Amino acid sequence: MLLPFAFFLGRHATEVALLITVLGIVLITELLNSAIEAVVDRVSSEQHELAGRAKDMGSAAVAISLLLAAIVWSLVALDRLTA
Repeated sequence: MLLPFAFFLGRHATEVALLITVLGIVLITELLNSAIEAVVDRVSSEQHELAGRAKDMGSAAVAISLLLAAIVWSLVALDRLTA
């Protein structure tokens, strides 16, 4: 949904590429998090501290990538609106 908006928001090819890149980073981390959760669930159905930590770290990676994307998109939008 944000991909077409990147072409509208970015004034230069560099800005468009940056906006698309951070969206890609979010998708990649989400896929890796899903893979970690699938492997942990496949290996054992019982609760284990390390399994929980692995899932928590994957979720934290997704949260950090979302925060990064929000910061980049906000900065580009702010630059576009103030110029």
